[in-house]
Amino acid sequence: MKTIATGLAALLLSTAASFAADAWKEAEVNGTKIYTDAMGMTLYTYDKDEKGKTNCYDKCAANWPPLKAEAEAGAKADDEWSVVDRTDGTKMWAYDGKPVYTFIKDKKAGDVNGDGVGEVWHIVKAD
Repeated sequence: MKTIATGLAALLLSTAASFAADAWKEAEVNGTKIYTDAMGMTLYTYDKDEKGKTNCYDKCAANWPPLKAEAEAGAKADDEWSVVDRTDGTKMWAYDGKPVYTFIKDKKAGDVNGDGVGEVWHIVKAD
């Protein structure tokens, strides 16, 4: 019985680590390598954010949903990716310290309708 419990615990831990790594991925759009969420939706940064701190709440967050980082799913910092605490108690992912978001007007994977909006939103480009 102890062996089964140990095996299940190992499976759950590997699934959680896998989820954290799969929260974002690289994609190529118009010849540029970018980061997307797990569904292929483009990720953006917001010039009004600070490293490690989001300033996008309420209506802003409704239009620019944060890329949520679920602690119970194993979300933890990984190289240039980190986790940012939001004032509402949730957590979100950040790339190079800058919180990342999707855009409500991007309807399918590969859409980049948010790039340059208000001259403050930018695609997260993969190095």
